[in-house]
Amino acid sequence: MSAKLNLTPEERAELFGDFNPDDHAAEAERRWGGSDAWAESQRRAASCTKEDWKRFMAEAGDISARMAEAMSSGAPADGDLAMDLAEEHRAHIERWCYTCTYEIHRGLGELYVTDARFTESFDRIAPGLAAYFQAAITANATRHNAQG
Repeated sequence: MSAKLNLTPEERAELFGDFNPDDHAAEAERRWGGSDAWAESQRRAASCTKEDWKRFMAEAGDISARMAEAMSSGAPADGDLAMDLAEEHRAHIERWCYTCTYEIHRGLGELYVTDARFTESFDRIAPGLAAYFQAAITANATRHNAQG
């Protein structure tokens, strides 16, 4: 069973707007419910306060905004700037949600371009951002594996 966020309905609306994380919890549990990452993310989410969620959302928004700036400046998705931002994104997930290996991160990047909900969310920030983000994540994982 999914952990419930420790937030009032008003706090949820303030933090997430029309998005309700519980609406997607059953789908996520079907996909990843048996994994260690799932268990870890549920434990962490249940312990987050409103202030934690604000910091999480602000950090995520900042990384996405800087990735959009990199894209609009013409920086290649497989260049150092975009790959460094992808690494920052991976570390952000690992710090807040679950152990995010490069393979897990690569899979998350794939969701950004194969799941319309993710694509629309990123592309609202800047058209094409989901694909750029996914390419940067893939390039960063490749870079890490080459160094490994």
